[in-house]
Amino acid sequence: MSTSSVSKGCFVFKPSAKKRKTLSPKDYFSDGCEGAENSDVRFKLCQDLWDKIKTDTEVLQDELNRKILDSLLDFTRKCSSTRQHSDWALQMRASEIPTAALVLGVNVPDHDMTFQSLSELLQQSVTPHVASVQAKECGALKHLMKRVLERLMDTVVAVDDDEEEAAEQTNGQVHKSVHCSLNTLCDWYNTVTKKSNSGTPGKKRSSPVKDEQQQPPVVVIFKDLEAFNPRVLQDFILICSRYIDRLPLMFIFGIATSPSTIQHMLPHSVSSLLCIELFQSLSCTQHLATVIDKLILTNDFPFKLNSKVMQVLISIFLYHDFSVRNFIKGVQLALLEHFHSQPLSVLCCKKKDAQLNVMQLSHRNLERIKQLPSFKRYIHMIWFSHTVDLPRNGHFLKSRRSHFHDLHKYHKNYYPILSCLHTLTSSLPRYPLGKQIRELHLTCLEKNVWENEDYQSAMKLLKMLAKDELITLLQRCAEILQPVKSKKIKEALVHLEELLAKLKQLDTETSPTVEETITSPMKNLQKKTDLFQLQKTLLEMNESRRSKKLSPFEVLRNEALDFIDDLVKKHLSPPESHTLNEVCYYSSSATVRRHLNATPRTCIQAALSSPYYYLQTEDGSVSNAAPDICIAYKLHLECGRLINLCDWLEAYSTVVSAAEGNDPDSDNFGKVDDVKHARFIRAVSELEFLGFIKSTKQKTDHVARLTWGGC
Repeated sequence: MSTSSVSKGCFVFKPSAKKRKTLSPKDYFSDGCEGAENSDVRFKLCQDLWDKIKTDTEVLQDELNRKILDSLLDFTRKCSSTRQHSDWALQMRASEIPTAALVLGVNVPDHDMTFQSLSELLQQSVTPHVASVQAKECGALKHLMKRVLERLMDTVVAVDDDEEEAAEQTNGQVHKSVHCSLNTLCDWYNTVTKKSNSGTPGKKRSSPVKDEQQQPPVVVIFKDLEAFNPRVLQDFILICSRYIDRLPLMFIFGIATSPSTIQHMLPHSVSSLLCIELFQSLSCTQHLATVIDKLILTNDFPFKLNSKVMQVLISIFLYHDFSVRNFIKGVQLALLEHFHSQPLSVLCCKKKDAQLNVMQLSHRNLERIKQLPSFKRYIHMIWFSHTVDLPRNGHFLKSRRSHFHDLHKYHKNYYPILSCLHTLTSSLPRYPLGKQIRELHLTCLEKNVWENEDYQSAMKLLKMLAKDELITLLQRCAEILQPVKSKKIKEALVHLEELLAKLKQLDTETSPTVEETITSPMKNLQKKTDLFQLQKTLLEMNESRRSKKLSPFEVLRNEALDFIDDLVKKHLSPPESHTLNEVCYYSSSATVRRHLNATPRTCIQAALSSPYYYLQTEDGSVSNAAPDICIAYKLHLECGRLINLCDWLEAYSTVVSAAEGNDPDSDNFGKVDDVKHARFIRAVSELEFLGFIKSTKQKTDHVARLTWGGC
């Protein structure tokens, strides 16, 4: 392209490359996935479930944090109202700043949601003057002062003369910069409160509550106290204590570890300036248990996770970050992968919708149903009891609506029975089936829980319960089954209430014959001292216990526990035993682990070994499109523990010359020039930065290799 210009200059012509298409979540379902014919419906269902997970989780988090947030609001109101009274100096020294130490736990990713709710509630009901700061933006005292003033005053704050000039040049049309000091904040606060207090002259104040609102406190929230520079925090508190008589300051410390952090970060001369009150939130494990109980296990949430995926998500939660928010992201990731990879996931809906979808099953979906492992097992089970050629009969598949209905009924009855079993077993010593319901849920997902040794030992322990304990536990089970709208559960509730009525009417007195049969061998045992007679007496006692007649309470207790055992065997079978469970259950734990628990070294090695996957070259050969670091990396894989830099450079130059298409017979082929030398040095430096090689003192012209084996 030619140009004409009077003056000399540099002209840049950008190539007219085709714009790369950005894939939307909807395109993710239709591009490269199986079952593109119903991708729109699957995307809509996935989006609805995604939004439901997000909304329900936020509601649950707000409910769990409601108590601690209400306590913080009461503390803020109490400190604000106390300051209004004349006896303020008697109740609190003028230099003390009211401080709430909020212990939230180590689940740091979940703290943002808590602090956001706290800020909104404070601004709605207590004070409009709330500022939240983080340690990463407050490395120095001037930066901390700047952030606090900017978020309280909603204006540009200049730290020094240079920043003030820059602020005036960039933001002069919108805001006028102010000086960074608490004196400026005091003047601004007095101006704001005077404007709010100005009203109709001669009009009396209505109530003392209104007086409290006329001088609202100024709240500063430190989200991550442990990450702050202790010196910066100390200086800020010392400065604020000098203005406490002019400015109603109040601090909220977000603590992740322990309240003793305040003592470690602040000396006594600084901590004595704070009037600290401790607030403890619920543990992250309690939050997770509530989310699993109220969201994952309920029948309203049709998408399910199998045991391996649940174990991956829970292990990441327990051994990495304790974050409920990241746990929910893992569930959403599994949801997205399930609806993308399973074309039959369109049937993962409620009962009425499932009936409609079954009626509208296409021939292709019917073929997919035939290939499901659970349906193949079903066909194999009934093969000899039917004369119809089942695998080839599409009408028979269409008539199998009961499979979908049975699966939804299974989900509807599963959680109530699981809760009843957990109520019974969690009262036992050492928690044979787990203290949390998620542990029992994982056991039920893996195999038949009634075949587990822990379950059998738990049932033996339950048969030793006293009457009052048994009645209390059965009443809790009845309360769990009461709101369930299922025919089988209602029948079970009626039977359970009958057992409870019989237990309450039972006479507690024991027949004397039973007492005599128990105590008489004990008396003989105390008299006999001979080893033979001792063994004979013990055998007689064991035989008498086996042959003795059970009391009416023991009969009812065994009947009640047999009834619970029968419910467990009917409703807590593993989901893999049900036909068409693949429609609702996601089972690819490796995919979830790869996305959520990635290994950086494997990813780096994969990128260096296969650059064509990222650079979109046609074949796997090393071409001139491959970065220099990829060429150097592949060459270093052919070397031993020590790599000669000269040989490495010559091999690199040969590969680059061949990739550029130079003539192998020419004299300059493979010759090292300044450009190739510089590119090689940069590639070696990048490999050293990534940790693949290091310099060694054994040989000056060699480097040591640090990694072995490919990806």
